[in-house]
Amino acid sequence: MAKIKITKRTVEALKVTGKDYIAFDTDLPGFGVRVMPSGKRFFLVQYRRHGRTRRVMIGQFGIVTAELARREATAKLGSVRGADGDPAAMRDADRQSATMKELGERFLGQYVPVRCKPSTQAEYRRCVELFLDPFFAKQRARSVTTADVAELHCSLSHIPYQANRTLGVLSKMMNLAETWGIRDKHTNPCEDVERYPERRRERFLSPTELQRLGQALTTAEVGGSETIHSIAAFRILLLTGCRLSEIQRLEWRYVDLQQKELRLPDSKTGAKTVHLGDTAVALLEALPRVQDNPYVIVGKKEKTHLTDLQHPWRRIRKAAGLDDVRIHDLRHTFASGGLLVGEGLAMIGKLLGHTQVQTTARYAHLASDPVKQAATKISDRLALALLGTVEGPSAMKADRPAIAAENGTDDAAAA
Repeated sequence: MAKIKITKRTVEALKVTGKDYIAFDTDLPGFGVRVMPSGKRFFLVQYRRHGRTRRVMIGQFGIVTAELARREATAKLGSVRGADGDPAAMRDADRQSATMKELGERFLGQYVPVRCKPSTQAEYRRCVELFLDPFFAKQRARSVTTADVAELHCSLSHIPYQANRTLGVLSKMMNLAETWGIRDKHTNPCEDVERYPERRRERFLSPTELQRLGQALTTAEVGGSETIHSIAAFRILLLTGCRLSEIQRLEWRYVDLQQKELRLPDSKTGAKTVHLGDTAVALLEALPRVQDNPYVIVGKKEKTHLTDLQHPWRRIRKAAGLDDVRIHDLRHTFASGGLLVGEGLAMIGKLLGHTQVQTTARYAHLASDPVKQAATKISDRLALALLGTVEGPSAMKADRPAIAAENGTDDAAAA
């Protein structure tokens, strides 16, 4: 084996023979360049570990400069002197590690079915199969970097909500990869990727809109354009504040009309009791039951619930002139209705089945009327103090010219 001072010039001067050979550096033991019969040259490091000679390639000369190869060789050879340093073993581990597709399959097969509810399972599977698998393909899970994740997130910038959901799923997968020994601890590449800002939807039905919705529901019911059970589903959703899945899959055995309760064994927040008002109770009492079908909202097939409420809803909201209203906005409307009648966030949270008051607090902005009423009370009180009168805000308007005259200015100047 030849020995040279490895530089750009000396590497270029190495002769090509009919057999590959290695020329080692005179200054850095273990750093060498391999010359192939084809004329290509590759930088490498060679060392002994546990009695075995190991080699690790650094890169091809021309693509990698001699100076960069020397720095990389110094780092690799330095790690060999550590307690667990073995660049070749690390390379082999990377080659044998799970691909992102394999990690996704394990995630969907072992973690998701046990830890997640059906709706969440479907969303996770959608993220993995539609976004993560096509992007990462057969890339090794150990090799995924923050730059890779940032590129994925940016590629979904046209759908920011989905981009953030996908990033969340990937972050969970990477945490599990650490737990499963696929990645090193504390190497989650998603942590430094900033999520896109999200604006919570602020939509609830005003009294006028509720009247239009009621008329559309009645017309559909009388005309028979929609089934009795689909009409009932929308009314129950509005009158209880329940989530769509809670009513869509509701079974009669969970309904206690005498106690005015729905005792749901499972929901987004676990088992919960939904308290019913008299109108909701009357609606359920009048709803016909189908023999041998356990569900309240009966489907077209025997012993099943109605699986599609989106299409009926789109037809009904169009008839009511409410094209921007989603089914979930009925839940928002129930929450805002509680604010309108003076109920506090704690009570509304209990009715909605929230486990944290912070979750309920997001509904506080939905109803502007109570806020406007509070603003009126405050401004009236301040007006009384300012004007020294008991006549409220109208007195302020009436007295402005007089006040302006006393100050020697006209009203426009005072304004």
